[in-house]
Amino acid sequence: MVKGEPQVPCLFILGDSLFDNGNNNNLITTAKANYPPYGIDFPDGPTGRFTNGKNSADFLAELLGFDKFIEPFSTVKGVDIFRGVNYASGAAGIRDESGIHLGDRISLNRQLRNHKVTISHMSTLLGNKTLTMDYLSKCIYIVGMGNNDYINNYLMPQFYPSSHLYKPEKYATILMQQYSKQLKTLYRYGARKVAVFGVGSLGCIPAELASYGTKDTICVDFINSAVQKFADKFKPMIDDFNNNLPNANFIYINLTSIAIGDPAQIGLTNLAEPCCEISSVIAKGQCSNGGGACSDRASHYFWDGFHPTEIPNKVTAIRAYTALLPTDAYPFDISHLAASTLALNKLGQSGVELM
Repeated sequence: MVKGEPQVPCLFILGDSLFDNGNNNNLITTAKANYPPYGIDFPDGPTGRFTNGKNSADFLAELLGFDKFIEPFSTVKGVDIFRGVNYASGAAGIRDESGIHLGDRISLNRQLRNHKVTISHMSTLLGNKTLTMDYLSKCIYIVGMGNNDYINNYLMPQFYPSSHLYKPEKYATILMQQYSKQLKTLYRYGARKVAVFGVGSLGCIPAELASYGTKDTICVDFINSAVQKFADKFKPMIDDFNNNLPNANFIYINLTSIAIGDPAQIGLTNLAEPCCEISSVIAKGQCSNGGGACSDRASHYFWDGFHPTEIPNKVTAIRAYTALLPTDAYPFDISHLAASTLALNKLGQSGVELM
């Protein structure tokens, strides 16, 4: 971990299994990762992170200068909340019902309610709501949602009615309308520096290839096409927030852009096969409890049927923090978000002062 003062006083994390670091451990759900071989390369072993080592939220905490990882809401206590809290939950979605066939999960609406609990604890400890809001305005928030509204909702017509009710464009529209409301709630709760992570190319993950692909399929096109309709709506939403919400600094992290490049340059040569032995008992695509894992983890992109290994997680964090391509982050990256101060904050995109 980097020593010295962090670049921001606190980091709050909302999201799904890509960011979850233990919130699902005590829930009644198959969407959990607190058993081996998960955590095989993590110093504390299996913690509930859905990968072999660190996830991208862990790497972002390091890049921002935190000397410890941000604790999960399920275990954080006392003054530690002032460093930030991780609310992320495997299988959680923008829509409350997403992931329900797997069991309990902490949807984005519930994560926002949990954040409200944290804020009220902060206000009690500081003895002042205004001081709390001022403090929260300096924090960075990373939010990564939407994957499960496709993987564990729209793409599961046997469990969820959404694909019978809505064509892809309509579903993307109503999903973004709800997401936009939820992010405005986060703003209302005091968030001013928010990095919104988009969705990746879900048609290329092993679990979807196993369901919909053939032997020669690299990616399932109809899935990528449906998800892209949702992805296309992020930039307009970010512009809307930055233009219309006073002192708002929202940025978009484009995961499909971050995936561009030659993976072999960083040693990733196996781009399709999960590294861990996949369970036939637990949720499809999860590692088998106590099952084997490949020894060449540094060459595998995927850890299980859904989640990347530590190396892609690190690349995602590094490029979200310092954009490599102009398309990685919009309108700027997380390092600039950390450096931005509220005083400089808004001549909005239109050049109109928003104070």
